[in-house]
Amino acid sequence: MTTDDISGMGPLVARLSRGGQRLRQADRTHPWVLDTAVVVLVFMMFCLPDLIHGGVDDADSPPRVRVAFTHLPIAGMLALQAGLILPLLWRRRTPALAFGVIAVVFVLQWSLGAAMRADVALFVALYSLTLHGRLRQLPWACAAMAGAMVLVAVRASSVVSVWDALFFLLSTATAALALGMMVRIRRAQLAGLRDRATRLEIERDQRSRLATATERTRVAREMHDIVGHNLSVIITLADAGAYATESAPERGKEALQLIGDTGRQALSELRRVLGVLREAVDGSPDGPELSPQPGIADVEALCAKVRAAGLEVVYRTSGDVDALDSGVQLTVYRIVQEALTNTLKHADSGTRVHLAILVEDNWLTIRAQDTGPATPSGPPNEEGHGLVGMRERAALFGGTVSAGPAGDGGWSVEAVLDLTPGSGGDR
Repeated sequence: MTTDDISGMGPLVARLSRGGQRLRQADRTHPWVLDTAVVVLVFMMFCLPDLIHGGVDDADSPPRVRVAFTHLPIAGMLALQAGLILPLLWRRRTPALAFGVIAVVFVLQWSLGAAMRADVALFVALYSLTLHGRLRQLPWACAAMAGAMVLVAVRASSVVSVWDALFFLLSTATAALALGMMVRIRRAQLAGLRDRATRLEIERDQRSRLATATERTRVAREMHDIVGHNLSVIITLADAGAYATESAPERGKEALQLIGDTGRQALSELRRVLGVLREAVDGSPDGPELSPQPGIADVEALCAKVRAAGLEVVYRTSGDVDALDSGVQLTVYRIVQEALTNTLKHADSGTRVHLAILVEDNWLTIRAQDTGPATPSGPPNEEGHGLVGMRERAALFGGTVSAGPAGDGGWSVEAVLDLTPGSGGDR
């Protein structure tokens, strides 16, 4: 077969597949149609010839066949044919009952010494029982089938050898049994594949929803850190500028300039965070131009803004902080930003903040302690969103965050991150 022949079969296979799907859908909607069609087909192919010619022992049969088998009247033949083929109407709903009824009629027929072409219904019933019935019903069905085949072989011994008859009949029964088992296994495999595809689709949707929720949480955390910190700085600078306008106009001008710089920086960070959510316009493969994420190198600039807002910040580092990966540096920056924002919200002007970032072995420690009032970042007995956000960030690296009043006054925040590879969650 050439490549052109194979390619030419594609539309034919597709049409046959669509036709098969439509037939299966119609069968699920109206199952009685197929059951009735099987009965009509068996009647037309196997029962009608017996009615027309008077059975297999008609005048055209060899003499020994006419002698071996009993000639039945039309009424008796019709009754036996009805008992053989009508149970096929419920062969799929109650296959064991259909097989049992047909087997009883089959044994009765051969006990009378009659042979009919409608006996094929017994093999159809065995196939249906194998396909639709319970597997534990097959042993007794096979035993009944074997007994019926022995009866037929004995009754036909004057025409054909018993062993030849048994071989042919048992081979036919085995073929019906094997065909039903093959179709059953195939259907079970297809059902398993469909079930697996459904589960994979559900898992894909769940992963998509979890990823969306995770991304929303991340963006909300970033927005909280950016907006909360920069607005706190802007408000503090605006209040300071308002007080300094009359007594020191140059200080008020400086405060306004710092407010503008802080606002522009906040706007830039907001654009960067929201840019990751914006899809490329008009199918362009180019994504938004994003500035680098802040890191430990930007903490000094952060401290400078807080100093401009009226706080005194003493900042030091220990260890090789520049060698940390970008994810750790962003987490450190945001935790420091939130700690300084809380101090800026609740501490008085002139409060001193001691900030330290320490790297030792596989641990990173962030300490921020101020000399202001020991006031938490939220309402009494309730943690603020800032502390929750810091703990969520630290948890990504297997770390912890503790906050509370310092021993010598003020408020203290301490975060510890585990830098051991693979110690954290999904980063």
